[in-house]
This record gives sequence, C-alpha cells and structure tokens, in this order.
Amino acid sequence: MIVDQDDEETPLLQQPELLVAKTPLPWDQLWIILVLQFSDFLILETLGPFTPQLIRDIGVTRGDETQVGYYVGMLRSSFYVAQTLTIFYWSQLSDRIGRKPFLLMASFAIASTMLSFGLSRTFLGLLASRIICGTFDAQNSVIKNLLMDITDATNLPKAYGYLQISFMLGAVIGPITGGSLSRPVDRFPEIFDHSELLKTYPYLLSCVIPVVCASIAWLVTYFCLKESVSTRAPFLDLIKEWFLSQSYSKPSTMSISSNALASEEIPSTPLPLRAVLTPKVLTVAASNGTLMLLDITLYSTLPIFYATSIELGGLSLDPPRIGAILATSAFVGYTMQIFCYARLHDHFGAYPILMTGLASGIPIVILFPAINALARAHGMNWVVWLAISIQLVLIGVLDMSFASVAMFIRASVPNRASMGATNGVVQLVGGGARMVASACGGAVFSYSMQNGRNPWLVYYFFMTIGFLAIGTSLFLPRDPRLWEEV
Repeated sequence: MIVDQDDEETPLLQQPELLVAKTPLPWDQLWIILVLQFSDFLILETLGPFTPQLIRDIGVTRGDETQVGYYVGMLRSSFYVAQTLTIFYWSQLSDRIGRKPFLLMASFAIASTMLSFGLSRTFLGLLASRIICGTFDAQNSVIKNLLMDITDATNLPKAYGYLQISFMLGAVIGPITGGSLSRPVDRFPEIFDHSELLKTYPYLLSCVIPVVCASIAWLVTYFCLKESVSTRAPFLDLIKEWFLSQSYSKPSTMSISSNALASEEIPSTPLPLRAVLTPKVLTVAASNGTLMLLDITLYSTLPIFYATSIELGGLSLDPPRIGAILATSAFVGYTMQIFCYARLHDHFGAYPILMTGLASGIPIVILFPAINALARAHGMNWVVWLAISIQLVLIGVLDMSFASVAMFIRASVPNRASMGATNGVVQLVGGGARMVASACGGAVFSYSMQNGRNPWLVYYFFMTIGFLAIGTSLFLPRDPRLWEEV
C-alpha cells in the first residue's frame, strides 16, 4: 500500500511512497532459469583455460608465441559475431511465438557444437563450431526476457542475485573442467593411457562436460518450463510456420506468477522496432554496450596474460593453474553478488553500484603491468599472488554493474509485450561490444608484446574503454524508477 506524502519538497528518493511490498519469487520457474543459465555460461568458462594451449598444439601459429592472442581472440569473437547478427531476430521473434522454442534450440546448439569443438583438429573446424553455436545460441537474451516476464520491479534485484548462482557454478566448474581435463592422457596416464580417442582428441573430455549439462538443460526445459508468452499453436506448428514464413498468431505477454505485475495493463501486441527505439532504450543500450566492452576486454585478456611468458609481459602459468585462479575468483565474486547485491541495491540503489563497478575498472587495468613488474623482480612469490587476488576481487565488483543495468533495461521497456524486442536491442549492442572486445583484447595485447611496440599500448587501450563506459553511464537517471514514472 502506498503511503501519502504531504511534503512536496521532499526529495523523490527519500519518499516512503516508493516502499512497496515485494512480490515473492516464482521459484517454480526460477530454478529452471538457473539451470539454463548455468549450461550457457559453462561454455566460455570451460574453453578459456585451454584455448591458448590448443592454439599452440594445432600449429596454426607456427611456433610464434606472439600470435596466440590473435587466434584466441578470433575464436572468441567469431561466436559473438554470429550471435550479434541473429540475437535481435531471435529475441524479437520470441515475443511472438514464445520463449520456450528458442531455449530448446539454444541448448541443442550448445551440446552439438561443443562436441564438434572437442572433435576438431584444425583451426577452421574450431572456428566453424563457434560460429554455428553463436548463430543458434539465443539463450542469453531469451533467458533475460523470461526472467523479466516472471518478475516485477520489486523482486527482480533479488532474482538477479540468485541468477549469480548459475554464473558462479559455471565460473567455478568451467575453468576447473577446462584446465584439469584437457590433455587427460598426459595428466592422468594411469587412467587414460589406453584411450586412443583421447590421444587423438586431447581436449574432447573437457568439452563433454558442457555437452552433458546442455542436454540436461534441454530435458528440463522441455518437460518443466511453462511458456511465459501465450500462443495459439503448439510448439511444432509454430516452428513449421516459422520456416515456411507463414503468419503467426499475435500473443500477449503474461506473467507466470499470479502476483507479479497483477496491476499492470498488458498490451495485446508488441510494438514495431521504430517505436521500441526510444531515447531510454538507446541510452541503456549504450551503457550496457560500453560496460560489456570493458568487462569482456579485461576478462578475455586474463587467460592470455596468465599464459604468456613473464619476459613478454605475462605470468608463465599453465592451464590447470589458470583454471584454478579463474575458478577461485568466480567463487568469491559471485558469492559477493548472491549475498550482497540485493542488500546493496536496497540501501544504495542501482546507479551508485553501477558507477562504483565502472570506477573499479581503472585500478584493474593498472594492476596488469604492476603484477608483471612484480613477477619480473621477485618471481611468483606471495606479493604477486596478493596483487592477482586484489585484481580479481575488483573484477567481481565490476561484474556487479550488470545487475544494475538490468534494472534500467526493465525500466526502459515501452510496454510489456515488447520486452523481448527491447532486450533484443540491448543485447544486439552488447553482442557487438562482446564481438569487438573478444577480438581486440587478445589482439592488442599480442600487438603490444611484439618487438619495437609500446608495451603500454594495451593498457592505454583498456583505460580509454574504462573512461568511455563511465562517461556513457552518466546519461542514465539516478534511479531507474524515475523512468517508470514518466
């Protein structure tokens, strides 16, 4: 119940009228979202630790260590290029025929292409697997649509906090799986020495774990997930009509939770793209894009930085140790988000958390050359590990910004039936940022390592992105609820 406020001069954010009873979380569907998000996030985290060594093994660099970053970045960016070109279409179409068909398609794409990746022995085969996976993996965008369908403004921060459980598990299990199970014949000869399959495909075992998880996610989605967008035709008929370019029924978005958004008027049809491209949507898309550019650039550089020799500007770490570092970092960072984000949001609001996270990007960049300088001077002693730990904690603070951006995305939606299209626009810009970041992070790092180049070039590049992200977010309102009231 809203409390009246007689003092019209009281600042808006201090008014008790904004204190509304929170809607309970729809756990009957939220747990399925957690399973889907885990399987999607597991892929990138599994590939990260062993991809630099895989590039060396297939011989595409011809022994040139400075070229590893280019090919790693090409593999990562190929996924995002394909995803960027299709993500808006999938997200917008999910407003019309429902979320469930695309989630099933994404889980199948993950399983099949990860298996293909593990069986590839050429760079062209690896590249094709990532492109196909990116083309059909609409899971990240559609999951966000589904999460916003079943929540409202009062419980979305808490739901987003629980979503970090999936990220944490993927970020912990993925690096350990990718780092420890790669080249199993060499690491565990007493168990796998007689396996000709794993001798021929030394990275297959690392890829099998995401395949199994994606298959389980497909089954859970098929049998347990309720459609959050109403349709007039069964799933198979909708897919048939889609491929035959026939007309679709016009759905209306509905909430699975009987309590969520009960008071909101739900439009019957989605808006056209031109009507979706409001100043609010474009502003939050730009903010999300620059945040994504900063985060992915830094994170995609970490494995390359760890794997590169100390003499060339890295730390000379092997895949198991890289995987252990990334897993530990993910556990600490996502634990902070699970238990702290909702409380911090209630106390400070989304905007201060967003700006604090973006500001943490500056010391993160500074720590890259500082860590290498310490390793050159003292070797891998406790001081170096302390600096690594501080950097990884700051990355966890940066990652909290994504939850805050989600609040602004929901507030910018023109109407409930256009949730998928709005999120599709934001994810399209974010996909472009991921594409650029994945390619540029490793490429600029490798370029700056070459003889005659400025070794600080990569860090100047990172700092520029950091200040760009901060500047873009200054155009957001100080509270997303200000957009909802307009």
